[in-house]
Parts: sequence; structure tokens; C-alpha cells
Amino acid sequence: MTALIETDPSVMSRRRFTGLAAFTSAATLSLTQIGTARAAGRRDFVPAVVIGTGYGSAVTALRLGEAGITTTMLEMGRLWNKPGKDGKIFCSTLTPDSRSMWFNRRTKAPLDTFLWLNVVNRDIGTPYAGVLDRIDFPNMGVYVGRGVGGGSLVNGGMAPTPRRSYFEQVLPQVNADQMYKRYFPLANRMLGVTTIDPRYLERTPVYRYARVSRRHAHQAGFKTTVIPNVYDFRYLQCEERREVPRSALAGEVIYGNNHGKQSLDKTYLADAVGTGKVTIQTLTRVTAIRQDRSGYVLTLEKIDASGKLLQRSELGCRYLFLGAGSVGTTELLLRARETDALPNLSESIGTGWGTNGNVMTSRANHLWDPTGLLQSTIPTLAIDNWNDPVHPAFAEIAPLPIGLETWASLYLAITVNPERGRFSYNAAKDRADLNWGARQSNPSIASARALFDKINRVTGTTYRRDLFSGNREFAADFCYHPLGGCVLGKATDDYGRARGYRNLYVTDGSLIPGSIGVNPFVTITALAERNIARVIATDLRA
Repeated sequence: MTALIETDPSVMSRRRFTGLAAFTSAATLSLTQIGTARAAGRRDFVPAVVIGTGYGSAVTALRLGEAGITTTMLEMGRLWNKPGKDGKIFCSTLTPDSRSMWFNRRTKAPLDTFLWLNVVNRDIGTPYAGVLDRIDFPNMGVYVGRGVGGGSLVNGGMAPTPRRSYFEQVLPQVNADQMYKRYFPLANRMLGVTTIDPRYLERTPVYRYARVSRRHAHQAGFKTTVIPNVYDFRYLQCEERREVPRSALAGEVIYGNNHGKQSLDKTYLADAVGTGKVTIQTLTRVTAIRQDRSGYVLTLEKIDASGKLLQRSELGCRYLFLGAGSVGTTELLLRARETDALPNLSESIGTGWGTNGNVMTSRANHLWDPTGLLQSTIPTLAIDNWNDPVHPAFAEIAPLPIGLETWASLYLAITVNPERGRFSYNAAKDRADLNWGARQSNPSIASARALFDKINRVTGTTYRRDLFSGNREFAADFCYHPLGGCVLGKATDDYGRARGYRNLYVTDGSLIPGSIGVNPFVTITALAERNIARVIATDLRA
């Protein structure tokens, strides 16, 4: 059996329409099951299960559905497709409510102060199944998306393809020719990646902040580059003219975008459900995995949006794909190994974890360099210092959209950090603990400092210390790009098959050993396309 990679556009359009209609129907009827696919035989058994609905999971489910494999996807979060009392599905960054955070009474935004005042994070009332989660470990907080679409719901949509030389260094066992000629173009096409019109970028006031940072970087001798995105920049231009409801110009991003962004529920997942072979169960958490004669058995907990436990159940499958993210997938496999449910799993599970070198910083500009009252939340430019032999960095120019002039330039830098964390299973608390020391972030800070010290020196500017608690110039104790934990070629074979077991697969960012040099979701998508093509061709039967 071969994977159906190249699909006729008219077929994809019909599938997408069918899938989007299923999402709408589920939202209208307040259903927690999306799609009508059913397996023959026992109702507690399906041929394939995919845990999670993020990038790797979405690719996997679509290709399984195309191949005729009845598949159930299990998602912890809710379907974000039904407006709240304010008529909006998502809340904005400036006016967060219970929709913002996953079962928290207070928001946990990365910028936690402004002018040294604790005015950024806010109380949001009764805990709820919100769209953004921050998993806090000692010395590191990991941001993840919760809902149908995973991280695609809460990221800034930045979709760069990694530099080939670095990709080959990080994943030498993967055929780079195949990736760059076939799977990266496929991922970009399926995700709806596009690039801003350069004429619009140069004239619009909503990217003044980006142009100011670009000019300062060029003054210091650094190169900049335009970053592709999955946001519809034509929609953004209509936003600016007030022809459509605003999203990127309404402070929407980390708690979801109501308009403009091609998140996975509008692309891969809609196509997957549209095959008629894929069902998504929401608000369903997988707590354990074990084997039986038929394959694998999952222990499930069904909750409502307030967190109330509604039901415990089990679901069996022949093929199991883990796409719960670097933290979620690693925790599930660690628990299975350490509790002897799957004792033959690799000892490498839990290793090779990294932050993709994430570090944030901000600069205070001169009064003659305002960054703009109205700023787009969707970044489009980055400072590219990746060729620096000592301190390589790719620094995205980020917005600070608070509706006031701040004279601030904000950045999320991606650096090369050789430090790696390790997850261990905490039996007393039945969870995975991340072992990451505060000093392990120092290489990231050093690379960011080398870049921005020079810009400050040349332009006569300084760092802002009022945006991160503790009066810090740099914040490297949280990350948006968690990678590793089930590294390709170590915990799995070269196509994501878990070592020690048949028909058990990993399909998310946990396969990438801690770093990829740019925002990772295009790489995760392309790698999942490559892996599932091989798996369908060699392992699966309908």
C-alpha cells in the first residue's frame, strides 16, 4: 500500500468542505466527537489511534484516512469553533478571560511586567479548558496549545524552513534531498504558507516596529530576512482598512486568532475528517498505555470544559501514533516503561530535550524611533545571524501590541544551545519531571547578548528591564518550541517507530533532538509526511 501524498485539488476541496461542516455541526450541537467514522466490530476498538491533534498528528491522521484506515484522534482540549458570550471564539491578549488558559485562575503570559508593574497577567476567574497551557518545571516553563489544532491555535504562524546545512547536522539520518524537494514543499502547500507583499510591508504603519528593528540591525551590520507565515496577509490589509473584523490588529495571537490564520483545524484536520475515516474525540486525556493480544489499550479520562471527570474508559487499537508533543508523548512513554506496561521501550526515551535555544529580550529605542500605536501581532521579519561561528542566532522581531507607544523593540531569539534536558518518571506523583538547570540556558543568553549588545552599542540604545520579572534583560526560563524526548534514531528508528514494539509510532516534535534553528512546525509537518508515507507503505493494512 502506498501513501496518497499528491491528492487532486478538487478532492481536497470536497474533503475540506466536508470536514469543516463536521466541525461546525459539532460546535452547534456541543458535541465532543467530530466525524462519523466507525470501525467494524467492538465499539471499544479501532484500527488506528492518534494521540493529539497538533502538526504531526494532523498529518498522520489525514494520510491514514486517505489510505482507508479507520482512525480515532484523542485530544485533551476542546474544539474551538463556538463563539462565547462576546460573539468571539477566542479572547484577546489585552482582555483575557477564562478561555485564555488551561485550568488556571490567572494568565501566564511570557511578558509578566510592564514598567515594572504587575499589570500584564490578570485574574480570569473559574478554571476552564482554555487554549494555552504553560507546563512549569523547575527553571523552565513550556508553552503548549490545548484544543483541536494544538499549537497551531496559539502560535504566531511563523513558518520558516530550516537552513539545509543545519537540518543535515541535526537529523543526519534523514535524506535531505527528499525533504527539501518533496516534503517541505508539500508541508508548506498543505499548511497554506504565504509571504507578505513587500510593498505592503514597507508602507503600512502596523509593521513600523519591524522596520525600526530592521534598520537598527542593518546599522550594526546584521542581515534580516522576511519570514513566511500561515496568516492571510490579504486579510490583514482588509483589517487595516476596517473592511473585516480585526484579529492580528486586535491584539489576538497567544490566546488564539479569531480570523486570518490557517490553523490546523482549517487545513489538515478538516481534510482528515473529510475522508470519512477519521474521528476526533475532544476533552479526552490518555493516562496510560498497555499491550494486549489485539495491539494496544489506552486508558482514557473524559472531562467537561470545567474539568469535571465524566467517565473513565478504555480504547483498543492495532496501530498507535503518539503526537502529544515533546512533553506529552515523552510522559506517556516514560510512564509505560517505568510502570512495566511497556517495559521494552528504549532507555533513550526522556533524553535529548531542548528549548530550540529560545530566549526573549527587548530594547529601549530613542524617542525619534517610535514603534507604533497599532501593531500587527503576526511577525514578518527576523535578524539572521546564523552564520556567526561563535554565537549563531535567528532573532524574530516581535510585536508589543498594547495600544500605546512603547518605543520598545521585542525579540524572540532562536539560538544554538548544546545543552539538553532529561525527563524522568516521578512515581509518587505519576508524572514526568524535567531535569533542566538554570545555567543550561546560559548559551542561549550569550548568543542573544552578542547580537543585541552590538546593536545597542551602534545605535546608542539600551535593554529594557521592565518586561520580565526580576529586572532581567533576557528571559530564557520559558520556551515556545519544546523539542526532543523521543529522538529519531535513538528512542525510535529512523521513521518514528518506537524501539522494542511493533505498530507503535512517534509523530511529533519529540523526534527532533532539541534544536532546529527556526520555528519548528514546518519541519515537524514535513518530517511527519515523510515518516507516515513509509509506515503506510510498509506496515499498515486497512
